[in-house]
Amino acid sequence: MPAQKLYAGAKLRETRQRLGLTQKDFAAKLGVSLPYLNQMENNNRPVSTTVVLALAQEFGFDVTELSTGDAERMISDMREALADPVFADDPPPLTDLRLTASNAPALARAFLELHRAYRQTHERLASLDEALGREDSRMQPSPWDEVRDFFHYCDNYIDAVDRAAERFASTAGSRPVAELAEARLKALGITVTGTDTGGDGETLRRFDRAAGTLYLSTRAGPETRGFQMLHQLALVTQDKLLDATLDLARFQSGAARAIAKIGLANYFAGAALMPYTAFLDAARDSRHDLEILANRFGASIEQVCHRLSTLQRPGAKGVPFFFVRVDQAGTITKRHSATRLQFARFGGACPLWNVHRAFETPGRFLRQLAETPDGVRYISLARDVSKPGGSYGAPTRRFAIALGCEVRHADALVYADDLDMTNARAYEPIGISCRICERTGCHQRSVPPLERRLRVEPDERGVLPYTVD
Repeated sequence: MPAQKLYAGAKLRETRQRLGLTQKDFAAKLGVSLPYLNQMENNNRPVSTTVVLALAQEFGFDVTELSTGDAERMISDMREALADPVFADDPPPLTDLRLTASNAPALARAFLELHRAYRQTHERLASLDEALGREDSRMQPSPWDEVRDFFHYCDNYIDAVDRAAERFASTAGSRPVAELAEARLKALGITVTGTDTGGDGETLRRFDRAAGTLYLSTRAGPETRGFQMLHQLALVTQDKLLDATLDLARFQSGAARAIAKIGLANYFAGAALMPYTAFLDAARDSRHDLEILANRFGASIEQVCHRLSTLQRPGAKGVPFFFVRVDQAGTITKRHSATRLQFARFGGACPLWNVHRAFETPGRFLRQLAETPDGVRYISLARDVSKPGGSYGAPTRRFAIALGCEVRHADALVYADDLDMTNARAYEPIGISCRICERTGCHQRSVPPLERRLRVEPDERGVLPYTVD
């Protein structure tokens, strides 16, 4: 199979502009002609090997950034948006979407924002939402979706916050980072105490600013209490850094900014609990054994999986993982992918994915070899991470998580041992969502693929009431 040509015009142009160079000067440093550079920046020609090497040698550029970033995410997001029935049965070809994502990413983002606004309007009309009658009912992105996309398009890695958390953790010495957090809070005049929240038992953390007291639920596990102390410490000591990061994001609403600040404080807590360099080294040494990492860093399995998906520091990247959390209805509640696999923005994940079966085997890791319609093969690890209420009669929040990567990284995973990755029949066919999945014979298909023609035979019936041509 021939190597895929690399078209990265937008990234190349962004790099030149960041360096403050004209096209002429940039071309000279890369050892190419001005017309050739112009053609590469406009995706009329692929980026040559000579240019890739020059970027690394001349500017110390992490060339893996050329083949990653927003493009694949936007293509996946646009395909899913265009699968909406409002666009009828003639969506743009995939080649057009690739050109848009590469050459006009701002246009792609505007299209996705427009479609999201349309969906919100449609859903409000369908439910007779009274907000439509109010003066402030202009359609804006959902604050939750806006924040999710912020982290999504940052590769789930926030460099300044990550490095600040690592610097803080470096002062812990041999003691656990959670103990350092408690000591630092105490030095700031904040008392940390446990509380039985009674009632529903849902309050994990409550900070009484007037009294200078941080209340943590006694029903929560030690890794949760440690994480919540680090979260509160971030809000108290890293406020300027968090606000500066939020200023760059330019959220459209105060609600989105507030949600994002909580997300950044959570990011700091996770990065302090599992500091980048030490965690990356430990992950490599243990071959990404989640239980070993959880025990070593005093974290939960879910926290470890989430942290593994953030190891995207330029020049020191970890294995590119995807990470997702789903509820019992199959709805995706957390998602991130540093791989080519992108998750459905609307609805649930593919029912053939092993993450759904994790609820049936609590406390066990499920392994799966899977192949997406584009022919890329993955190894996926799934496990339930249900959260007990902490008392008799308290409700249990049920979730399952999946962590995976392309099989070319399988040697780095202890979970890949003894799996026959050379057997093509060992790979289960999975997709993103039914409307954009190109598989014709899937027995779990819920709706027809939008980009294919259907043939209905009234005198013949298979698993589905139609045949996909």
